Amino acid sequence: MAFARTCSVALVGVDGVIVEVQADLEPGVAAFTLVGLPDKALSEARDRVRAALVNSGEVWPQRKLTVGLSPASVPKSGSGFDLAVACAVLAAAERLEPSSIADLLIIGELGLDGRVRPVRGILPSVLAAADAGYRRVVVAEQTAAEASLVPGVTVIGVRSLRQLVALLTGAPEPDEPPDPVTGRPDPLMAGLMLPTAGVRGLPDEGAPRLDLADVAGQYEARRALEIAAAGGHHLYLKGPPGAGKTMLAERLPALLPPLTQKEALEVTAVHSVAGLLPAGRPLINCAPYCAPHHSTTMPAIVGGGSGLPRPGAVSLAHRGVLFLDEAPEFPVRVLDALRQPLESGEVVIARSAGSLRLPARFLLCLAANPCPCGRYSRRGEGCECTPAMVSRYQGRLSGPLLDRVDLQVQVAPVTRVELMERDATAEDTATVAARVLAARERAAARLEHTPWRTNAEVPGHELRTRWQLGPNALNDAARQLERGLLTARGLDRVLRVAWTVADLAGRDRPDQRDVRTALVLRTGVEQGLPLVGRSSGRPGSGSLPQSGVKAGAKGDRPLRADPPEVTPDQRPSDKET
Repeated sequence: MAFARTCSVALVGVDGVIVEVQADLEPGVAAFTLVGLPDKALSEARDRVRAALVNSGEVWPQRKLTVGLSPASVPKSGSGFDLAVACAVLAAAERLEPSSIADLLIIGELGLDGRVRPVRGILPSVLAAADAGYRRVVVAEQTAAEASLVPGVTVIGVRSLRQLVALLTGAPEPDEPPDPVTGRPDPLMAGLMLPTAGVRGLPDEGAPRLDLADVAGQYEARRALEIAAAGGHHLYLKGPPGAGKTMLAERLPALLPPLTQKEALEVTAVHSVAGLLPAGRPLINCAPYCAPHHSTTMPAIVGGGSGLPRPGAVSLAHRGVLFLDEAPEFPVRVLDALRQPLESGEVVIARSAGSLRLPARFLLCLAANPCPCGRYSRRGEGCECTPAMVSRYQGRLSGPLLDRVDLQVQVAPVTRVELMERDATAEDTATVAARVLAARERAAARLEHTPWRTNAEVPGHELRTRWQLGPNALNDAARQLERGLLTARGLDRVLRVAWTVADLAGRDRPDQRDVRTALVLRTGVEQGLPLVGRSSGRPGSGSLPQSGVKAGAKGDRPLRADPPEVTPDQRPSDKET
C-alpha cells in the first residue's frame, strides 16, 4: 500500500497541536491534493515540495497524490509542514521506509533547492511534542539549539532534504555547504519581526549599559522603582518633561532578577512564535522590555491579526516591563484593554478563526505629563492650558485603570544642584538589584507552597487572612477606606506594597510604618512618614515633598491639598472620626 505517515506541529497562539501528516499514492492522473484546512502559505507547499524533491535528486511520483493534515478541524498555517510533507511523500513512494518516519516529529520549511529553512515557534512546538510522548524531533540546523532547550528530546538538526534522506536511509551524509546567510539576519525571521512592538528581549552586547546612577536626583522615584521591581508592582510616573521619567523606566528591567528556567522557557516561547529570538541566543533569560509608540494599534498591544491571533506587546513583555511613555496619548480603548491582563496575567483573544489564551504577566510602567504643555503645577507657573484641557488630558487615564496601578509617584523637576553636581551617594543598578533579589527571595520563601511568586500576584483575601500584619498596622488604611478615599482594590494593593517594603527592609511582616509607606506611594498624600531623603538614595533619611497634585486613582484623592503632619497621639480615634 502506497501510504505513509509522520507528524508535525500546528501552532495555536503559543500552544502546539500535534498534526499527523499522511501521504497516499493512487493510480491515476498525476495530481497533488492538500487537505486539512491549510492556509494560503501552506497550500503553496505543493509547489515548494515538488521543486525541493526534484532539485534534491529524487524522483517525483507520477501518480495521484493526496496529502492530509489531521485533525482536519484545526486551522493550519505557515510553511513549517514542508519537510514533513516531503518525507511522507518519499515514504509513500517507497524511497524511505515508512517505519523510519512514523515516530518522528518533523518541522521545517523547504527552499526550492532543497535546503531546510527555519520557522518561528520551534520551542513551543517541541514542548508540545515532548508532552505528546515524541522523543525524536527533526528541525532546521539554525533552530536546533532552541529545540534542545526541551529536556528528554533528541534533536536532529539538518541543512537540507538530501541530508535528512541520507540519515534515514543510512547512506553517506552529503557534504552540504553552510547556509549563505549565516552571520547575518535570517531573511525569514526578518519577515516575521514586529518592528512597532519596540521589544528588547536581550541587551545588545555592544550597547552602553544603562545605569541607575546616571539619573540625577529623583530619590523618591528611585525608591518607587526599587519597590516596583522587588514586588512586581505596576508603576505610574507623573511629572513635567525632562524630569527623567523615561530614563527611570529604561533602567527598570535591569533591576529585575534573572528569569527562572520555567519563566525563561515561557518568555522564549512567546518570542519564538513572534520571530523575535536573536540569532545564536536561543534562550531569553533576562526580563524583556517593550516600549510601543503611542500610535500603536489595539491588535499590536493585546495581540491579534488576520486568521489566528499573534502575540501583542502585552505578551511580548511577559515576565518583563511594558512601558507606555506619554500614556495619555494612547487611545482610550487601548489603555482600557490593559485592565484584564493586569488582573489575570493573561489575555484571551477571540476571532472568527479561533480563540486563544496568551500569557501577559508583565510589570506596567506608565509615564505622563501633568497637562498637554507639561508645565502644569499647583501654582500654575508657565502653564497655558485651561482647567478643562488639564482635566480632559488627565482623564484619558481612567479611574479603573489607575486603580490597578500600585505605585503612583510624582516626579519633580530636577534642580540645578542635582543636575550639575555629581552625587556620590547615588546607588548604581547593581547595588539596587542586589536588594531587589534579596527581597524576591524572601517573598519566594514565604510563598513557597502557593501558586504565587511575587507579592503583586497574591490575592487580597489571602493577604488579609493567611499572613498577619503587625499590631495596628492597618489603622491608617482603614480610615481612608471608611472615608471613601481608598477603594477595596486599593486596600489590597496597599497590602501588597507593604509586604514588599517589609521584604526590602528584612522584616518578617509589615508594621504600621510599612503600610504608611504604601499609602504614600498609592495616594501621594504624606502620612507623616519620611520615605526617602534628598541627601542620599537610602530610605528613611528624609521626607517626601508634600504635593497637592493628584497622583492616585480617582477614588484615592487626598482629603485636602496639604494635610498636616501629625503624630500618632494626635490622630483622631475611630470614634471621633
